[in-house]
Amino acid sequence: MQQSQEKYIIYVRKSTDVEDKQVLSVEAQIVELRKYAADNGLHIVDTVIEKKSAKVPGRKKFNNTLARVEAGEANGLLSWHPDRLARNTVDGGRIIYLLDQMRLVSLKFPTFWFENTSQGKFMLSMAFSQSKYYVDNLSENVKRGLRQKVRRKEYPGLAPLGYINDVRHKSIVVDKRRSPLVIQAFEMYAEGNKTLQDIADFLLTKGIMTKGKKPLSKDQIKYILVNPFYYGHFRYCGEVHEGKHTPIMEKQLYDRVQAVVARRCHPQKSTTAPQVFCGLLTCGMCNMAITAEKKIKHQKNGNIHEYVYYRCTRKSKTVRCTEPPTTEPVLAAQLAEILQGYALPERWAAELGRMVDVDESRAEQSSGAFIADAQNRIGNLQGKLQRLLDSYLDQDIDKATYKAKQAELMSEKKSLEEQIGKLTLAANAWVEPMRQWLKFAVSICEIAKSGSLEAQKEALLKIEGLNLFLKNKKAQPTAAPAIASSQKNLWSALRAAKEKIALSGDNFPFCPNLVAATRIELVTSSL
Repeated sequence: MQQSQEKYIIYVRKSTDVEDKQVLSVEAQIVELRKYAADNGLHIVDTVIEKKSAKVPGRKKFNNTLARVEAGEANGLLSWHPDRLARNTVDGGRIIYLLDQMRLVSLKFPTFWFENTSQGKFMLSMAFSQSKYYVDNLSENVKRGLRQKVRRKEYPGLAPLGYINDVRHKSIVVDKRRSPLVIQAFEMYAEGNKTLQDIADFLLTKGIMTKGKKPLSKDQIKYILVNPFYYGHFRYCGEVHEGKHTPIMEKQLYDRVQAVVARRCHPQKSTTAPQVFCGLLTCGMCNMAITAEKKIKHQKNGNIHEYVYYRCTRKSKTVRCTEPPTTEPVLAAQLAEILQGYALPERWAAELGRMVDVDESRAEQSSGAFIADAQNRIGNLQGKLQRLLDSYLDQDIDKATYKAKQAELMSEKKSLEEQIGKLTLAANAWVEPMRQWLKFAVSICEIAKSGSLEAQKEALLKIEGLNLFLKNKKAQPTAAPAIASSQKNLWSALRAAKEKIALSGDNFPFCPNLVAATRIELVTSSL
């Protein structure tokens, strides 16, 4: 009765790799599995056929099959052998996990016994491990064989154009029909007046084309022209080795072609590290990122000058940006001026530090008094619990009353213990971050004057809520928020206080509006 409720998906796999050449074909597997299902009364809901190696995860149909099992469409798999399901630890682990979660109830194999028990899953994992070992060992043997062929001066791969693979003698021989065409292509390109496309068109007229009946691409032509195989060597794993195959051209012709390739095929521009202020600003017109561009100017007297310009990337598809670029020295001066607006005067820092010390002392006193009182209350509750237990043991109160009162007292005790723990850890948790903020805010003045662009960028990134944009060749911060919102950000409050003092004309006295009179606390999302 249980077996009739199980729904199976037949999974058939045939790999194209060498490891599976002796395994039954797809058709033979399907015939055997359907006969096995009919003989054992298995209910089959679908048959999945996949032609891909199981050495690495990523089989599309296998993943879809497991997804269908997780969705409840089926709860069993029928395959020829466990190695058809997995030859790697990831896929094998997924199958065993589904068995543990009872999403996958049963696995059936004509050539392997399995039951969904601890012993059965252990044997299944051993089968998966053995399959993986077979694949890994086969890979090592293949690589060892390829290295041995290289030692014997034999090219371990498919023959290039102009040669053919001799299957009978397991060697590479000259293609008498195409090799003269390859030589002619080399000679044409060595003249220096032919392009890669001209060579592709020439070979097309001679019947040499892709499988889609199209001319060879420029990359394919270049690969042929730089292949040392044609003069007697071959390239393997990035190294050039001497080969024992028959060369079809002299090294002199090959060298002439390489000289033309080096002259005409321009190397890719080397990538340079981004300039220091990249990633800090956005464009004020189209809101795209600001990037850096280096310009080199050559004067008639021979002097060479390098300039770095910062401009919009102009990647917006809806806005046509016309924001002009600005030079790095001008931008650095503007950013230093913005940074000065967030520098904390030393007189303010000293006064704030004194207030932090006072507030820390008051917090310690108040928290100490609360902790002492809470500990006394915990001691009283512990005494009440003991007296309650004695009353219950003396049968002065019934069991129901005892349990209810005990739960009430235990709950109150636990609440007090948690309050003590939190207050002990967090009473002055804001003090040290506040002192670090004061230290950094004072150092901003020296950072702005030092001229170190990296230090200025790092300081600007640390200022929370500072969004910079470049407009009309000038770096600007976002519009100042309202007073109510600025008090939520200490940096905004500092800048607003400095601007207010600057308008009054005073020489930076301490501004009481920077902090609340009753408590100093660093209020930032980062801390």
